Amino acid sequence: MGSTEHSSAAPATETIRDDRVFRVTRWSGYIIAPVLFLAFVTLYFAPNQTGVYFAWEINPALTPLLMGAGYGAGVYFFYRVVTADEWHRVHVLFPGIAVFTLAMAIATYLHWEAFNHGHFSTWLWVFLYIATPILIPGLWLYNGRTDPRTPASDEAMIPSIIRWTSGAVGIVLTLAILVLFVVPDLMINSWPWAVSPLTSRVLLGWAAVFSVVNVYFAFETRWSAAKIPIQSLVIWFALLLLGFGRSWTDVDPTNPVLWIVLGGITIYLVGLSGLYVLMERRNTESTEN
Repeated sequence: MGSTEHSSAAPATETIRDDRVFRVTRWSGYIIAPVLFLAFVTLYFAPNQTGVYFAWEINPALTPLLMGAGYGAGVYFFYRVVTADEWHRVHVLFPGIAVFTLAMAIATYLHWEAFNHGHFSTWLWVFLYIATPILIPGLWLYNGRTDPRTPASDEAMIPSIIRWTSGAVGIVLTLAILVLFVVPDLMINSWPWAVSPLTSRVLLGWAAVFSVVNVYFAFETRWSAAKIPIQSLVIWFALLLLGFGRSWTDVDPTNPVLWIVLGGITIYLVGLSGLYVLMERRNTESTEN
């Protein structure tokens, strides 16, 4: 946990850029992480029992596995929000999560008839995606006032080519995701496993976390700001690949979209892992020098 100086709440007019994490941000993490953990356990370890344990029944099992992978990575990320000493170390993922929560709220409104209205998890879902589309961007803007936005003198900088490549990929993916979210039939008709209008929009919401973070990452030069987001993404992509392995019979291996999806996840998993090792080495050298 952070020091008292970093964890204390600030007055509403406070604008000192001391990089502290406000108490309201930490407490939001304390609340959100257990909810995400419950979703992770339900979806990732009982993907064939969503009709019993989740807000709506999802078929095939691959979809809840992929959703659960995202929630599992989210548990780790919000744990780090609770324990981080400095706001800039976690801020990069917030815009992507904000877009995701908004997408879930819209999908819930559009497909309310698909939900199990008598199940507790449905109302937990509704509460989560009424509150978080306001809470997450609010925390990002509010706590962002403490970010000094300048790197430490001995900190390694992320190479420009990596940042701008990330931004370009993110823009293309975000535009594609937006089109598919508005017209889900385009995804339903071409996807390598069965998805409904609701599950297609949910999966696109998860994809938007990644695409929006890619765009935002293009403007962040500090390696210290990228470490926790990259750790979270590596966990997410590893869980995704394990999910595909567990439910391989649900996919159509002759569909080229499957290999584009799997190839993209694998490339990013390997690439981010390699970048992490490289930048940690550079950061150590910069600190020693």
